[in-house]
Amino acid sequence: MTAAAPTWDPAQYLRHAGHRARPFTDLLARVPDLPGDRPRMADLGCGPGNVTALLAERWPGARITGYDNSAEMLDKAHVEHEGPTPGGGSLDFSHADVRTWTPGEPYDLIVSNATLQWVPDHVERFGAWVEGLRPGGTFAFQVPGNFDAPSHRLMRDLAPRYGLTDTLRHDDAVLAPRDYLARLADLGCTTDVWETTYVHLLTGEDPVLDWVKGTGLRPVLTALADDPEARDAFLAEYREALRAAYPPGAHGTPFPFRRIFAVARKEA
Repeated sequence: MTAAAPTWDPAQYLRHAGHRARPFTDLLARVPDLPGDRPRMADLGCGPGNVTALLAERWPGARITGYDNSAEMLDKAHVEHEGPTPGGGSLDFSHADVRTWTPGEPYDLIVSNATLQWVPDHVERFGAWVEGLRPGGTFAFQVPGNFDAPSHRLMRDLAPRYGLTDTLRHDDAVLAPRDYLARLADLGCTTDVWETTYVHLLTGEDPVLDWVKGTGLRPVLTALADDPEARDAFLAEYREALRAAYPPGAHGTPFPFRRIFAVARKEA
């Protein structure tokens, strides 16, 4: 079965909003001062806009546009976050495909949070994005680095039995940190790359399944949307495998999650 673009559920995604937002906060903490007094910013793959709004908290005078290709996510972002910001800036959202998006004006900051893993050969877009920065501007992103974790391996192990061999991302969806460093340094950027493994403490029944239903499992749920029997059978098998791989502890279910970060500053 050929992979289709996943259908997104903002409500499901936001069920773990606090945990999901933390890496973006950690990424922004490493972004240096920007060249513009009223910086122009793009958030590639903005989703429901909740983390895009964090840009306005740090840079209240910025002009910020969040880009996404999911109508469901953009509808949520328009309603919840769009409009003028208290510091005289603005926050708006627009439909765009990150695979082809190119800056149409100079940007002070181009940022992406947990999106580029969905974009094949995303490093080939780095040149155009860095070129679209003002001198002294920054390109910053974070991506999951946990494709060899049980949450993903078990999903991939089940997929062929349901005709989903080509539906899921594999461990080559992102590069190793050193490879991102090399690519961005080759573009003339001063680059800081690092990785962090968060151990999220999740609560509730089958919390790891609940987490992946908002992100990594979306291609499966989309592909099996017209076959509820197969979907339910997949979820039943996957649920049991996750319970064994991520047993609950006394205070909740520990869920290790590795992420890769990069902050690249264009020469001033």
